[in-house]
Amino acid sequence: MKIAILGGGHGAYAAAADLSEAGHEVRLWRRDAAALQPVIDSGSIVLKDARGVREVPIALPTADIGAALRDAELIVLPTPAIAQDFIARAMAPHLVDGQVVFLPPGTFGSYVMARTVREAGNRADVAWAETGTLPYLARKHGEREVNVTIRAIRLPTGVYPARKAAQAIDTIRVAYPSVHGCGDALSGALMNAGPVIHPPLMVMNAAPLQHFERWDIHNEGTQPAVRAVTDQLDRERIAVREAFGHGGPHYPLADHYDNDRWMYGDAHKQLVKSGDWRENIDLHGHRYITEDTELGLAFLASAARHAGVDAPIAHGLLAIVGGFLGRDLRQGPRSFETLGLADLSADALRQRLHDGE
Repeated sequence: MKIAILGGGHGAYAAAADLSEAGHEVRLWRRDAAALQPVIDSGSIVLKDARGVREVPIALPTADIGAALRDAELIVLPTPAIAQDFIARAMAPHLVDGQVVFLPPGTFGSYVMARTVREAGNRADVAWAETGTLPYLARKHGEREVNVTIRAIRLPTGVYPARKAAQAIDTIRVAYPSVHGCGDALSGALMNAGPVIHPPLMVMNAAPLQHFERWDIHNEGTQPAVRAVTDQLDRERIAVREAFGHGGPHYPLADHYDNDRWMYGDAHKQLVKSGDWRENIDLHGHRYITEDTELGLAFLASAARHAGVDAPIAHGLLAIVGGFLGRDLRQGPRSFETLGLADLSADALRQRLHDGE
């Protein structure tokens, strides 16, 4: 299958190498041409995982997004949600009927990006899908080298508009057999693990993050008190899913720590053992704040307000982060209010997510 991978981070390089090695024709787009040059010059990415180290050829590494998207059946964006607006505008002139865009994860980006493309004047019949996490726990070890610690074995995926779910899921599963449908875009967005696992880790590790040069929030930073808050926040997420009529499995985050039933299987011990997450984290600018809190947690809190679900942990964490950032995060760019969804009835919202605008 012809696949376009858009992005230059850990997930994008992991996806490009992994899907190329699986036999797909991969085009890797990165807007920073200079940073992509080592891949362009070599024509490959160095992939490291449990099987060893090897060079994986990439069919087309390019800074030309039109070339990357041309004839692509599947477009994968393993990029932070804060980049989605720019990428949607860059994609808009090139998207055509029948293409499937996959956001792992999306932070409700399937709905937001579709609207951005439509507002740019492109009316192509495109399916947008999002899941709950990246398909890989991965970290780049060099300018064209990526280490994959583990691959997801379950990827619950929602589609916008939901009327195109069958086509989208069938297409994505050619690349990622672990994908399974979980309903509409709202259901997919409420599977996102980042806004549940990362805000408590950032807030409750704020002092060591600012004191130590490097800190592993998934090892020393994950103590029983942190886990208790995370579990309660996840119960709020599940209550919101149920209030909107989304059934299980809900993939409770506790499974990530306790057993092999979560999206990555039994992954937490491998994540800690790899050492790749002992890092310097800027409490103001890291994506755990800019993406998972300012966008993702604000979205979850606004969904709870719309559904009438009591969510004190979500609202409390959002208030604390707003406190050290110095701004109110309740009406962020991904809130129901800002997206114009707050005044829709449950039936009207369901219909919009099914039909598209």
